[in-house]
Amino acid sequence: MTPQPEKLDCQPVEERGRVLDMATHLEVSLQRDIERIRNQVTEMGALAEEALQDCVKAMTTSDRQLAYAVILRDQYIDEKEKEIDRLCLEFLVRQQPVGGPLRFAYSTIRINLELERVGDYAESIARQLLKLSKNPVEYPKDQFTDLANHSLQMLHDATEAFVKQDAELARKTIEVEDAVDLRRNKLIKDLANLYRENKLPFEALDPLNLITRRFERVADQARNMCMDTLYMCTGEYSKHRGADAFRVLFVDEHDSSRTKIADAIAASLNLPKFVFTSAGLDPQPTAAETIAFLKGKGHDTSHLVPRALHQLPGLEHYHLIVALSPAVKKAFPRRPRNGVYLEWTIKDPLEVTGDPMQVKTAHEECYATLKQHIDEIMQAIVKT
Repeated sequence: MTPQPEKLDCQPVEERGRVLDMATHLEVSLQRDIERIRNQVTEMGALAEEALQDCVKAMTTSDRQLAYAVILRDQYIDEKEKEIDRLCLEFLVRQQPVGGPLRFAYSTIRINLELERVGDYAESIARQLLKLSKNPVEYPKDQFTDLANHSLQMLHDATEAFVKQDAELARKTIEVEDAVDLRRNKLIKDLANLYRENKLPFEALDPLNLITRRFERVADQARNMCMDTLYMCTGEYSKHRGADAFRVLFVDEHDSSRTKIADAIAASLNLPKFVFTSAGLDPQPTAAETIAFLKGKGHDTSHLVPRALHQLPGLEHYHLIVALSPAVKKAFPRRPRNGVYLEWTIKDPLEVTGDPMQVKTAHEECYATLKQHIDEIMQAIVKT
């Protein structure tokens, strides 16, 4: 009997070839989509950097037209944010990625939001510069430039770390944030000193403080981008530094007396994991009587400068918001989603008219009431 030839080689080889061709095609498609998204992130990062650089130039040259240009060009950053978001969603649907490509898509969506916020900060800075230009004043522009340059470098390196998948650059960039924080703290203190020495009008203090915080927030966004890059590269998600801090905000109408007393009392507790801030619906200069009273109590008043609630960055990140007058409720018509809202109705000592002893007595009563409330709430927080 003649043996029959075996049919083992031809079909499996062809099938394997088709599988390999398909795998190669999918890989090429995957890498092409990733590269397209990376290019868009690079362009968005460049737009954000340009907006901040123009803010610095507008500040140093008092160029109102350039400040207007920053505001008008913010729409390009917004459009780019929408385009990247669309590309990421299409990538998830079309490629159905897993592992590294999935982490890439997730990190890109988060970084896209961070860059969009940076664009918003640049627009906000430009608007404040326009306010300052109406009544030009002398202020330490070199310190603002130094702060801005450090934040800009962080932003540039954070974008590059993401695009090049450079985990080491991301780690090094995160370490720079401390230098930015030190410059922010010094600048805010110097501005407060200029204000107390009557070398800086109140109308200029609020915009300058906001500009300072906006530049510092750019560094925060860059840090967040680096953490997302580390997750993309390593698969390990690092909890944001500072997330363990418990943030408390005191608010009333003018941020000129009650809130400052509460802020001073809370700061004197020296609780390392707590951050205390005060703000007003319509901020006014801190009352001289209140400053004198707090100094008499031995409190440091150097950090007590008026702040506007609507210009306070990261309001959604406060864990506890304490309203010291009923008027504050209109700013919070609904309960904060991520925190606790409390009302302590305490009489404003500045409403008391009379001789200095009566004014001091009113401050003493306000101080004693606030201290009792603050001690109680701090003990409650520590126990939870």
